[in-house]
Amino acid sequence: MSLRVKDLIVDHGAIRAITEVSFEVKPGELTAVIGANGAGKSTLLRTLSGLNKATSGSATWKDHNLLHGKPEHHVRQGVSHVSEGKSVVAELSVEENLDLGAIWRKNKKEAQESKAQVIELFPRLGERLSQQADTLSGGERQMLAISRALMSKPQLLLLDEPSLGLAPLVVEQIFQTIRGIVDSMGLTVVLVEQNAMGALKIADSGVVLNLGKVVITGSAPDLIADPAVRAAYLGY
Repeated sequence: MSLRVKDLIVDHGAIRAITEVSFEVKPGELTAVIGANGAGKSTLLRTLSGLNKATSGSATWKDHNLLHGKPEHHVRQGVSHVSEGKSVVAELSVEENLDLGAIWRKNKKEAQESKAQVIELFPRLGERLSQQADTLSGGERQMLAISRALMSKPQLLLLDEPSLGLAPLVVEQIFQTIRGIVDSMGLTVVLVEQNAMGALKIADSGVVLNLGKVVITGSAPDLIADPAVRAAYLGY
């Protein structure tokens, strides 16, 4: 029932972006993937969501093979991916973006219930349903991106750099909401973040990547307490 990644290799032409990456995320847990720029964090998520092709290895969510099939097929299997800065259709209204997230769902009543649920999570979006997405602030766009992913009723949520470019106060709000989503909805979340400390503080476990390889995995508190991790990735 968990996310299992084993010996994953991803090549971009002649460049090896991911090298034999292995880790597991238990159901209902939040795992933070941290590392410097160029560590392969975004490539990892794009591969798990079907946007990038793997060279070899395996990745499964429950019994579903994440390395075969198109992204929309994975969505129907309960896997949603919020890309870095690319998960909102700027020309559509807030409500149209939300409806787009539920476009494949046949039960319209359940989709409306999901909309009410995400508006409860992000009340600010409820005040801006008719507003065009490109008029939103950066924080509001990120809220909309996450909400649109939740409209597809995922069980596994892949979040790529949700704090990027946001003010510290908004970052804190986004992080706490992500933690709340895990706790209240029972979702499994893989969170890729440049803000390593912020991500580990809300995570259950962590994976540290460096140049496409796993350096260390462990519980989030253990990684925060590890002197080598602190010095290399947490800045103290």
